[in-house]
Amino acid sequence: MYSKSIIILGLVSLITLTLGCQPGQNDNAAEQLRELTKIEKSVVYADKDFGLNLLRKLSSAVPNENLFISPLSVSIALGMTLNGASGDTYEAIKNTLKLNGLSEQEINEAYQYLIELLTNLDKEVILNIANSIWHRNRFHVEQPFLNANQEYFGATVQGLNFSDPSAKDIINAWVDDKTNGLINEILDKIPSNVVMYLINAIYFKGIWTSEFDINNTKNGEFINYDGSTSTVPMMFQQARFNYMTTNEYQAIDLMYGDSLFSMTIVVPKFDHDINNIIDTLDYHSIYNQLHATNIDLLLPKFELEWKSLLNEVLIDLGMGIAFGSSADFSRINTSEDLAISKVIHKTKIKVDEIGTEAAAVTSVGIFVTSLPQIIEFKVDRPFFFIIRDHHADATLFLGKVMAL
Repeated sequence: MYSKSIIILGLVSLITLTLGCQPGQNDNAAEQLRELTKIEKSVVYADKDFGLNLLRKLSSAVPNENLFISPLSVSIALGMTLNGASGDTYEAIKNTLKLNGLSEQEINEAYQYLIELLTNLDKEVILNIANSIWHRNRFHVEQPFLNANQEYFGATVQGLNFSDPSAKDIINAWVDDKTNGLINEILDKIPSNVVMYLINAIYFKGIWTSEFDINNTKNGEFINYDGSTSTVPMMFQQARFNYMTTNEYQAIDLMYGDSLFSMTIVVPKFDHDINNIIDTLDYHSIYNQLHATNIDLLLPKFELEWKSLLNEVLIDLGMGIAFGSSADFSRINTSEDLAISKVIHKTKIKVDEIGTEAAAVTSVGIFVTSLPQIIEFKVDRPFFFIIRDHHADATLFLGKVMAL
């Protein structure tokens, strides 16, 4: 029944929102943070919908393969691109991001606050979000476009000689630096008709609040999606975790640092398919039912990396006009006919006894044209996971592990 792959969608991110603290959250830390405004909540909800749409489209295209994405990274990169779009192109990107009904100012300010919030949320967790705009040296870029992305997204702007082979090395070095070496390349070449890249990079490093003892890690069996098995290192600990269960799956929430970020793992019951669960996934139904429970936890150590061109899925989600001859990016440059050439997304994650390290990069290329019960939670088959914060409830990473 199961197929040999892992789909991990994630840090790095889909944004969701809950009201109040989740079980196990550090209440004192949460109380020091201001409540999100109505507009900020609207952007958070919008990003949740966009992320789920992105996840489901990609998952359905590769139902048996590993996948790891950061809806947040894609959203931020397209949010910067939105500042250069006009007319139907602007509306198509805005609608794809589910930002209907919000003004450009409201969108920009909400992204600005969310980036600031997430990167300063938990002193025990490292979360860096960096943005940049790279353009061909002699290509004129409208100043209001640059100003908006510098002010609201903190984007660095640099002109380069794109004809020089070293230009891609400079951009890749920026990516390598901003992801702490996890992702060292996003571009393999710069086509002659490309005049600009808008790039987002996210780096996450979280130490488990309850770390695993390396002495308890033993080889164990993981049942792949196609029914075959793999021998993998299985980490073990017995502790009290936030847990919930339904007829279709069970879920556990593993905290990082000061408990303001976590990884939520969803494992289907043996007679249910992980792809079907993703198709009907409701994050709030999981989060709202989590409760502290004594758990024997077995979790595999794993590393995943993934890279994909997102053009097709974004076209399917309604952004087709932005990729063709009818695109209107006149707020980037008024004299050239511009369109999006490629939206490239690359991610990597490492999970071990200490915690989780993950990174994502999105590049948008612009071209011319009683006794406590002990429950066993054994992650020995395809599973889904979420890395999120507990204030804005921003889902940084989503993952589906189909094979190890």
